Amino acid sequence: MQMKRAGRIHYIAVDFPGTVCSTQGFTTRHEGVSRPPYNSLNLGTNTLDQQFNVEGNRSLLARAFGVSQDALVTIRQVHGSDILVIDEPNEDYSHFLTLESDAVITNQPDVIIGVCVADCVPLLLCDPDKLVIAAVHAGWQGTAGKLVSKTVEGMKSEFGCDPKKIQAAIGPCIGKCCYEVDMPVRQAFEKNGFQWDSCAEPCGEGKWLLDMVGANRELLIIAGLKADAINASEMCVCCHRELFFSYRRDKGETGRQMGFIMLTTP
Repeated sequence: MQMKRAGRIHYIAVDFPGTVCSTQGFTTRHEGVSRPPYNSLNLGTNTLDQQFNVEGNRSLLARAFGVSQDALVTIRQVHGSDILVIDEPNEDYSHFLTLESDAVITNQPDVIIGVCVADCVPLLLCDPDKLVIAAVHAGWQGTAGKLVSKTVEGMKSEFGCDPKKIQAAIGPCIGKCCYEVDMPVRQAFEKNGFQWDSCAEPCGEGKWLLDMVGANRELLIIAGLKADAINASEMCVCCHRELFFSYRRDKGETGRQMGFIMLTTP
């Protein structure tokens, strides 16, 4: 992953080796129009930022990659397990913004699908053979619920994707260094079959530091992806105030960056 610029947008670009059919990356907080504390590229519609600022920022992102804002598809994220599948063209994609879901899969070209995050894990998936992409939002609930595993299974069942051909990117999120969790989180992970000691370490009585990047990487490998096809950022959004929003660090009053991916027309 490396920092790049497209139009006015500074973003962390992801290279999927051998894949020329997609454009993908993770935005930073820079080069938008929002005022503090949402400064400046706040892409989240579920904040108290002025709506026209958010719309302006989303327009900047879409134009930077050569599409209209109508072709930027996000959903209403609720820390659930529902997956939106878009398998045909839509004249207007804006109605998906109110649909409750936490992952999107599509085979439609020239449509940016994205998930907004401020601490949670953004994951991007691409099958270059079947020309299918996905974007996944995984907080601790989605990680414990194995949402990324379900998304890989959805790519397989809906479009015939082979997990061994899928490439993945795990974007910047809150790191284990800053993510202290308690017993209910541990119980949710163990209930779903996680080996807790493999993704968390104790930091006090009834407290643990949770490694969500490591947990989601393990889920991808179990789902059938090759280990060398998984590209993971090591940047903690809570530590890097100059680059990222963080819900925990900023005590809830903050913006959202986005993990995005788009199939490009051959």
